[in-house]
Amino acid sequence: MDDTLLDFPAALPATAAPNPARRPRGLVGNTPVLWIGAPLAGPDGGFWAKLEGANPGGMKDRPALHMVRSAVQRGELRPGAHIIESSSGTLGLGLALAGTVFGHPVTVVADPGMEPMVVRLLRAYGAQVDTVTEPHPAGGWQQARRDRVARLLAADPGAWCPDQYTNPDNVAGYESLALELIQQLGRVDVLVCAVGTGGHSAGVARVLRRYHPRLRLIGVDTVASTIFGQPAGPRLMRGLGSSIHPRNVDYGAFDEIHWVAPAEAVWACRALAATHHTGGGWSVGAVALVAGWAARVHEPGTRIAAIFPDGPHRYADTVYNDVYCAEHGLLDSGPPVEPAIIDHPAERVVTAWTRCTTVVDPHTAGPEPVA
Repeated sequence: MDDTLLDFPAALPATAAPNPARRPRGLVGNTPVLWIGAPLAGPDGGFWAKLEGANPGGMKDRPALHMVRSAVQRGELRPGAHIIESSSGTLGLGLALAGTVFGHPVTVVADPGMEPMVVRLLRAYGAQVDTVTEPHPAGGWQQARRDRVARLLAADPGAWCPDQYTNPDNVAGYESLALELIQQLGRVDVLVCAVGTGGHSAGVARVLRRYHPRLRLIGVDTVASTIFGQPAGPRLMRGLGSSIHPRNVDYGAFDEIHWVAPAEAVWACRALAATHHTGGGWSVGAVALVAGWAARVHEPGTRIAAIFPDGPHRYADTVYNDVYCAEHGLLDSGPPVEPAIIDHPAERVVTAWTRCTTVVDPHTAGPEPVA
């Protein structure tokens, strides 16, 4: 462990406990960090995991509250107006919370891949769930959901959509997370983030670099995602990856990208649960795998932080279900050791853990692929 950090006392004084929360929004933030060592990292190293699953609905509670609050302040979201947004789960839970806090009905447009537990939770929290039934021929389920949002907005002229993929308030909503990391760790040399809409990687890295400009940012994507130049395809993993190019992805901020496959993420999730009594879903597994590798290859004393976006409970029927994992061939391989390497995202289609230090912005002309 990095012994340059201050030792935490065995028993914290009572004043260090979180303040009593009179309203649900008071439960968001001030999440813990946990040291993760072997088997994810080497025997003598490790990384710090920011456990965002300690929020009521996960990491996206932060931007959901911020986007809604900002829209209300600007007059874009009128009192009592309908909030309509596409989500694979975590942002939907955050918007359900924001709807409760600010007094707005919420409709979450989902697809059949949303876990039944999340659908039930959203409805219990007062949100409506509108499920699309067919994927878009080019943009997959993601574009199908966005098209459905557009139709619902057209039918309700007073409604408002946060549009998490392009809304700068999504990025700004993660400032609190970054400031907590600075308070908890003092310095972050390497930050490892999953990438979906691009909000938290952009928002956290931007704030951390105000204090430590030499921060290295490692992005973690899933195979069959088009964000960083691979062709889009059907994806088992949810919460990271995309079939479209979200505008909030800050391509210039990344130093390297890793793509991770579902079986590799499952191994990491289960290893975390068995050895550190923590875990989460696909994003957590993929990030933990890459952060552990980063801890092994960087010099001793390098302070590495990884964002764990959610907790394990909603994945009881997938990541932690032996029958589901066996049906999808997710238990057939041993522990991943290190990534394959490509020099350019267009070099070849990747199907397993792969690393690339050439980051191409699809919105601009990037470098030519390696022959």
